[in-house]
Amino acid sequence: MKSARLPAVILLAALAAACKPGADAPATSADNPAVATIDGKAIPRALFDTYVQGVSGKESSALTDEQRQQVLDNLIRAEVIASQAEKDGLAKDPKASAMLELSRLNILQQEMSEKYLADKTPTDDELRAEYETQVAALAKHEYKARHILVATQEFAKSLITQLDKGARFETLAQRESLDSSKDNGGDLGWFTPDRMVPPFAAAVVALEKGQYTKEPVQTQYGWHVIRLDDIRDVQPPPFDGVKDRLVQIVQAKKFKAYADELVAKAKVDRKL
Repeated sequence: MKSARLPAVILLAALAAACKPGADAPATSADNPAVATIDGKAIPRALFDTYVQGVSGKESSALTDEQRQQVLDNLIRAEVIASQAEKDGLAKDPKASAMLELSRLNILQQEMSEKYLADKTPTDDELRAEYETQVAALAKHEYKARHILVATQEFAKSLITQLDKGARFETLAQRESLDSSKDNGGDLGWFTPDRMVPPFAAAVVALEKGQYTKEPVQTQYGWHVIRLDDIRDVQPPPFDGVKDRLVQIVQAKKFKAYADELVAKAKVDRKL
Protein backbone atom coordinates (compact mmCIF):
# COMPACT_ATOMS: atom_id res chain seq x y z
CA MET A 1 0.00 0.00 0.00
CA LYS A 2 1.17 3.49 -0.78
CA SER A 3 2.13 5.78 2.06
CA ALA A 4 -1.10 6.88 3.69
CA ARG A 5 -0.90 10.59 3.06
CA LEU A 6 -4.36 12.05 3.19
CA PRO A 7 -5.19 14.52 0.36
CA ALA A 8 -6.21 17.95 1.59
CA VAL A 9 -9.82 17.59 0.48
CA ILE A 10 -10.19 14.26 2.33
CA LEU A 11 -8.44 15.71 5.36
CA LEU A 12 -11.03 18.45 5.44
CA ALA A 13 -13.81 15.91 5.08
CA ALA A 14 -12.48 13.67 7.83
CA LEU A 15 -11.65 16.39 10.33
CA ALA A 16 -14.09 19.19 9.55
CA ALA A 17 -16.28 18.47 12.56
CA ALA A 18 -13.32 18.25 14.92
CA CYS A 19 -11.75 21.49 13.73
CA LYS A 20 -14.93 23.54 13.39
CA PRO A 21 -14.90 26.20 16.13
CA GLY A 22 -17.22 25.22 18.94
CA ALA A 23 -17.84 21.70 17.59
CA ASP A 24 -18.08 18.75 19.95
CA ALA A 25 -15.70 15.84 19.59
CA PRO A 26 -17.02 12.98 17.45
CA ALA A 27 -19.16 10.69 19.59
CA THR A 28 -18.17 7.14 20.43
CA SER A 29 -20.50 4.31 21.39
CA ALA A 30 -20.61 0.53 21.62
CA ASP A 31 -21.15 0.46 17.86
CA ASN A 32 -18.58 3.17 17.26
CA PRO A 33 -15.74 2.57 19.72
CA ALA A 34 -12.56 4.59 19.96
CA VAL A 35 -9.57 3.31 17.99
CA ALA A 36 -7.28 5.67 19.93
CA THR A 37 -7.40 8.65 22.28
CA ILE A 38 -5.25 11.78 22.11
CA ASP A 39 -5.03 13.82 25.31
CA GLY A 40 -8.33 12.25 26.32
CA LYS A 41 -10.05 12.95 22.98
CA ALA A 42 -11.35 9.84 21.25
CA ILE A 43 -10.87 8.93 17.60
CA PRO A 44 -14.01 6.92 16.82
CA ARG A 45 -13.98 3.87 14.58
CA ALA A 46 -16.26 5.57 12.01
CA LEU A 47 -13.74 8.35 11.51
CA PHE A 48 -10.94 5.83 11.14
CA ASP A 49 -12.92 3.76 8.61
CA THR A 50 -13.73 6.89 6.58
CA TYR A 51 -10.07 7.84 6.64
CA VAL A 52 -9.02 4.37 5.48
CA GLN A 53 -11.50 4.47 2.61
CA GLY A 54 -10.22 7.89 1.59
CA VAL A 55 -6.54 7.01 1.49
CA SER A 56 -6.71 3.43 0.22
CA GLY A 57 -10.08 2.98 -1.48
CA LYS A 58 -10.57 -0.15 0.66
CA GLU A 59 -12.45 -1.19 3.77
CA SER A 60 -10.25 -1.24 6.86
CA SER A 61 -10.89 -4.99 7.19
CA ALA A 62 -9.13 -5.49 3.84
CA LEU A 63 -5.86 -4.07 5.19
CA THR A 64 -3.16 -5.97 7.01
CA ASP A 65 -2.53 -5.21 10.68
CA GLU A 66 0.62 -3.34 9.69
CA GLN A 67 -1.26 -1.24 7.14
CA ARG A 68 -4.01 -0.40 9.64
CA GLN A 69 -1.40 0.73 12.15
CA GLN A 70 0.26 2.89 9.50
CA VAL A 71 -3.05 4.54 8.63
CA LEU A 72 -3.87 5.03 12.31
CA ASP A 73 -0.46 6.63 12.87
CA ASN A 74 -1.18 9.11 10.09
CA LEU A 75 -4.67 9.83 11.39
CA ILE A 76 -3.27 10.48 14.86
CA ARG A 77 -0.68 12.80 13.33
CA ALA A 78 -3.42 14.65 11.43
CA GLU A 79 -5.52 14.99 14.60
CA VAL A 80 -2.57 16.29 16.62
CA ILE A 81 -1.70 18.86 13.97
CA ALA A 82 -5.34 19.91 13.59
CA SER A 83 -5.70 20.30 17.35
CA GLN A 84 -2.59 22.47 17.48
CA ALA A 85 -3.88 24.52 14.56
CA GLU A 86 -7.11 25.09 16.46
CA LYS A 87 -5.20 26.09 19.61
CA ASP A 88 -3.22 28.56 17.48
CA GLY A 89 -6.48 30.11 16.27
CA LEU A 90 -6.09 28.98 12.67
CA ALA A 91 -9.62 27.58 12.58
CA LYS A 92 -10.84 31.15 13.04
CA ASP A 93 -8.88 32.41 10.07
CA PRO A 94 -11.46 33.48 7.45
CA LYS A 95 -9.92 31.37 4.69
CA ALA A 96 -9.55 28.23 6.83
CA SER A 97 -13.01 28.69 8.29
CA ALA A 98 -14.50 29.07 4.81
CA MET A 99 -12.73 25.93 3.58
CA LEU A 100 -14.05 23.94 6.53
CA GLU A 101 -17.56 25.22 5.92
CA LEU A 102 -17.40 24.40 2.20
CA SER A 103 -16.22 20.91 3.09
CA ARG A 104 -19.18 20.51 5.45
CA LEU A 105 -21.60 21.73 2.78
CA ASN A 106 -20.18 19.39 0.15
CA ILE A 107 -20.32 16.37 2.45
CA LEU A 108 -23.88 17.02 3.61
CA GLN A 109 -25.09 17.74 0.08
CA GLN A 110 -23.60 14.44 -1.12
CA GLU A 111 -25.14 12.55 1.79
CA MET A 112 -28.50 14.21 1.20
CA SER A 113 -28.34 13.32 -2.48
CA GLU A 114 -27.66 9.66 -1.70
CA LYS A 115 -30.45 9.54 0.88
CA TYR A 116 -33.00 11.22 -1.41
CA LEU A 117 -32.16 9.05 -4.42
CA ALA A 118 -31.90 5.76 -2.51
CA ASP A 119 -35.44 4.68 -3.48
CA LYS A 120 -35.67 6.60 -6.75
CA THR A 121 -33.93 4.32 -9.22
CA PRO A 122 -34.88 5.56 -12.72
CA THR A 123 -37.35 3.39 -14.60
CA ASP A 124 -36.67 2.16 -18.12
CA ASP A 125 -39.32 4.58 -19.40
CA GLU A 126 -37.55 7.49 -17.69
CA LEU A 127 -34.22 6.44 -19.16
CA ARG A 128 -35.61 6.10 -22.66
CA ALA A 129 -37.31 9.49 -22.40
CA GLU A 130 -34.02 11.04 -21.33
CA TYR A 131 -32.26 9.23 -24.16
CA GLU A 132 -34.65 10.81 -26.68
CA THR A 133 -34.05 14.22 -25.09
CA GLN A 134 -30.29 13.84 -25.32
CA VAL A 135 -30.43 12.57 -28.90
CA ALA A 136 -32.65 15.49 -29.92
CA ALA A 137 -30.05 17.89 -28.53
CA LEU A 138 -27.19 16.33 -30.50
CA ALA A 139 -25.81 18.01 -33.59
CA LYS A 140 -27.42 16.49 -36.68
CA HIS A 141 -24.29 16.59 -38.84
CA GLU A 142 -20.53 16.19 -38.60
CA TYR A 143 -18.22 18.19 -40.82
CA LYS A 144 -14.79 17.41 -42.28
CA ALA A 145 -12.86 20.56 -43.04
CA ARG A 146 -9.43 22.05 -43.61
CA HIS A 147 -8.22 25.49 -42.65
CA ILE A 148 -5.29 27.83 -42.99
CA LEU A 149 -4.58 29.99 -39.95
CA VAL A 150 -2.65 33.24 -40.41
CA ALA A 151 -1.99 36.34 -38.36
CA THR A 152 -3.61 39.07 -40.47
CA GLN A 153 -6.76 39.63 -42.48
CA GLU A 154 -4.77 40.96 -45.41
CA PHE A 155 -2.65 37.84 -45.69
CA ALA A 156 -5.74 35.64 -45.41
CA LYS A 157 -7.30 37.57 -48.30
CA SER A 158 -4.18 37.03 -50.38
CA LEU A 159 -4.49 33.27 -49.80
CA ILE A 160 -8.11 33.36 -50.96
CA THR A 161 -6.96 35.16 -54.12
CA GLN A 162 -4.43 32.40 -54.74
CA LEU A 163 -7.14 29.76 -54.25
CA ASP A 164 -9.37 31.60 -56.71
CA LYS A 165 -6.52 31.32 -59.25
CA GLY A 166 -6.26 27.56 -58.75
CA ALA A 167 -3.75 27.12 -55.94
CA ARG A 168 -4.07 23.86 -53.96
CA PHE A 169 -5.51 24.40 -50.51
CA GLU A 170 -3.34 21.67 -48.98
CA THR A 171 -0.16 23.22 -50.37
CA LEU A 172 -0.98 26.67 -49.02
CA ALA A 173 -1.85 25.20 -45.63
CA GLN A 174 1.43 23.32 -45.41
CA ARG A 175 3.40 26.41 -46.39
CA GLU A 176 1.55 29.24 -44.64
CA SER A 177 -0.64 27.98 -41.78
CA LEU A 178 0.30 28.76 -38.18
CA ASP A 179 -1.76 25.82 -36.90
CA SER A 180 -0.32 22.36 -36.18
CA SER A 181 -2.80 20.94 -38.72
CA LYS A 182 -0.50 22.35 -41.44
CA ASP A 183 1.39 19.05 -41.44
CA ASN A 184 -1.80 17.39 -42.72
CA GLY A 185 -2.62 20.10 -45.22
CA GLY A 186 -4.87 21.87 -42.75
CA ASP A 187 -7.04 18.78 -42.18
CA LEU A 188 -9.11 19.02 -38.98
CA GLY A 189 -10.82 15.66 -39.35
CA TRP A 190 -14.47 15.12 -38.43
CA PHE A 191 -16.11 17.40 -35.86
CA THR A 192 -19.47 18.74 -34.77
CA PRO A 193 -20.00 22.52 -34.70
CA ASP A 194 -20.10 22.65 -30.89
CA ARG A 195 -16.44 21.59 -30.79
CA MET A 196 -15.34 24.74 -32.61
CA VAL A 197 -15.44 28.39 -31.57
CA PRO A 198 -18.68 30.05 -32.80
CA PRO A 199 -17.30 32.13 -35.71
CA PHE A 200 -15.45 29.12 -37.10
CA ALA A 201 -18.45 26.81 -36.67
CA ALA A 202 -20.83 29.30 -38.30
CA ALA A 203 -18.54 29.64 -41.31
CA VAL A 204 -18.27 25.86 -41.75
CA VAL A 205 -22.03 25.30 -41.52
CA ALA A 206 -22.63 27.98 -44.16
CA LEU A 207 -20.38 26.28 -46.71
CA GLU A 208 -21.36 23.72 -49.32
CA LYS A 209 -19.21 20.62 -49.76
CA GLY A 210 -16.04 21.55 -51.65
CA GLN A 211 -16.40 25.31 -51.05
CA TYR A 212 -13.97 27.52 -49.18
CA THR A 213 -14.65 30.79 -47.40
CA LYS A 214 -14.52 33.83 -49.69
CA GLU A 215 -13.83 36.13 -46.77
CA PRO A 216 -11.38 35.51 -43.91
CA VAL A 217 -12.93 34.26 -40.66
CA GLN A 218 -11.66 35.85 -37.47
CA THR A 219 -11.42 34.02 -34.14
CA GLN A 220 -9.33 34.57 -31.03
CA TYR A 221 -6.63 32.47 -32.70
CA GLY A 222 -6.22 34.66 -35.77
CA TRP A 223 -7.65 34.67 -39.31
CA HIS A 224 -8.85 31.51 -41.02
CA VAL A 225 -9.46 30.39 -44.56
CA ILE A 226 -11.70 27.30 -44.36
CA ARG A 227 -12.66 24.62 -46.86
CA LEU A 228 -15.47 22.13 -46.25
CA ASP A 229 -14.50 18.70 -47.56
CA ASP A 230 -17.44 16.54 -46.47
CA ILE A 231 -20.62 16.27 -44.39
CA ARG A 232 -22.21 13.23 -42.79
CA ASP A 233 -25.14 12.52 -40.48
CA VAL A 234 -24.35 12.06 -36.79
CA GLN A 235 -25.13 8.56 -35.56
CA PRO A 236 -26.36 8.70 -31.95
CA PRO A 237 -24.86 6.13 -29.56
CA PRO A 238 -27.02 3.07 -28.86
CA PHE A 239 -29.24 3.25 -25.79
CA ASP A 240 -27.52 0.35 -24.02
CA GLY A 241 -24.13 1.93 -24.58
CA VAL A 242 -25.05 5.07 -22.63
CA LYS A 243 -27.52 3.62 -20.14
CA ASP A 244 -25.25 4.13 -17.11
CA ARG A 245 -24.71 7.77 -18.07
CA LEU A 246 -28.47 8.22 -18.51
CA VAL A 247 -29.02 6.93 -14.97
CA GLN A 248 -26.66 9.63 -13.69
CA ILE A 249 -28.39 12.35 -15.72
CA VAL A 250 -31.90 11.35 -14.60
CA GLN A 251 -30.85 11.12 -10.96
CA ALA A 252 -29.10 14.48 -11.15
CA LYS A 253 -32.27 16.04 -12.55
CA LYS A 254 -34.38 14.48 -9.80
CA PHE A 255 -32.13 15.78 -7.08
CA LYS A 256 -31.93 19.21 -8.70
CA ALA A 257 -35.72 19.40 -8.75
CA TYR A 258 -35.79 18.47 -5.06
CA ALA A 259 -33.10 21.05 -4.26
CA ASP A 260 -35.01 23.68 -6.24
CA GLU A 261 -38.07 22.98 -4.08
CA LEU A 262 -36.03 23.43 -0.90
CA VAL A 263 -34.58 26.70 -2.15
CA ALA A 264 -38.05 27.95 -3.17
CA LYS A 265 -39.35 27.25 0.35
CA ALA A 266 -36.38 28.86 2.10
CA LYS A 267 -36.46 32.49 3.13
CA VAL A 268 -33.45 33.91 1.28
CA ASP A 269 -32.26 37.48 1.75
CA ARG A 270 -29.53 38.19 -0.78
CA LYS A 271 -26.84 40.67 0.25
CA LEU A 272 -24.86 40.55 -2.97
